[in-house]
Amino acid sequence: MAGLQTNLHHWHEREMQMHLSVVLARAAKVRGQVESRGGRVCAVAYHVYILASSSGVLYTGVTNNLERRVMEHKQEICDGFTKKYEVTRLVYFEAFGDVRDAISREKQIKRWRREKKLALIREMNPRFRDLSEDFQR
Repeated sequence: MAGLQTNLHHWHEREMQMHLSVVLARAAKVRGQVESRGGRVCAVAYHVYILASSSGVLYTGVTNNLERRVMEHKQEICDGFTKKYEVTRLVYFEAFGDVRDAISREKQIKRWRREKKLALIREMNPRFRDLSEDFQR
């Protein structure tokens, strides 16, 4: 029972982090891009993200503008992996104030096996819906 409570608590924390990231990303457009992390305030300027294709191909990246970068993937502006495999659905993201933290996290996720990446996505987005649908247009 204690293990289940711990898992539910962890899931709830991740869910709240996801919602906080969405709210902060929207608020950043209006008010100077700030986020509270461990009691300190820092700029939310970088995101690690995972995209998925309809056939299940995954791509992990890092950016300083999540909305713009996802739209670039969707519009297939740049030649490369995501264009070749039609990887355009945003299924996961995390916000960072420091580019070094974001790059470190991106590298960590890229080293993971597919199953671990899928588990991470399912924690935040169990239906694998396209989170970019929540972006303001």
